[in-house]
Amino acid sequence: MIAASQGVWPTVFTILIMVVIAGGMVFDNFRQSRVKQQRVFDLRSLAARLKFDGFNPNRDEGFSMGWGFLDWLSRGQDRYAFNILRGTYHEQSLFVFDYHYQTGSGKSRQEHYCTLLMLVVKEVFPQVTIGPKVLLRELMTAFGVGDEIKFESAEFSRTYCVRSGDKKFAYDVCNPQMIEYLLANRNLQVEFQGPVILLTFEPQLPVGQIESNLQRLVEIRSRLPEYLFTNT
Repeated sequence: MIAASQGVWPTVFTILIMVVIAGGMVFDNFRQSRVKQQRVFDLRSLAARLKFDGFNPNRDEGFSMGWGFLDWLSRGQDRYAFNILRGTYHEQSLFVFDYHYQTGSGKSRQEHYCTLLMLVVKEVFPQVTIGPKVLLRELMTAFGVGDEIKFESAEFSRTYCVRSGDKKFAYDVCNPQMIEYLLANRNLQVEFQGPVILLTFEPQLPVGQIESNLQRLVEIRSRLPEYLFTNT
């Protein structure tokens, strides 16, 4: 009897462990579902408060394909946008959306979730990417976007990596007023390309921080020289 009991206990213990693990997975899935539902609710409320034109919480591969000329929307695989807000802010047309892409495969696979704030203008700009020195240098080495451009401001060159195939346009963008603003707002990741000025945040930006970063996006637009909008 004792031997039989000793044989049963490891099996019972294994079953208990499996039940605990399964329960933990169910709880984690439930928690993640609640977090996603709350984010959708908060974004819908934000869209209503800012009087945006629309909000689409659903996964949308076509949206990301339509803007796929942007560096951030052409990385990795399994790319799609979701939680898409569309509207006007301070007389600027824009989109705010969450974005997913995947890098690597197998055990090295990584799922990336970002929030992108995209201001749309009438002009068509060359590509310029601006981001924190270490982060952007690693990303651009991997994805190969333009040459790194140096500036007279040693502090700016230490803080930010700027890459573009059009050096003149990069200098137009990174004028003294823009450099001053970016140094006062470090760790921003900005992309100019086509009719878009883009701010990217990875991981996802909390909903409570979206409006303040829309203000930063508008501030960046305001520091671009007006001749860029009249001579194109």
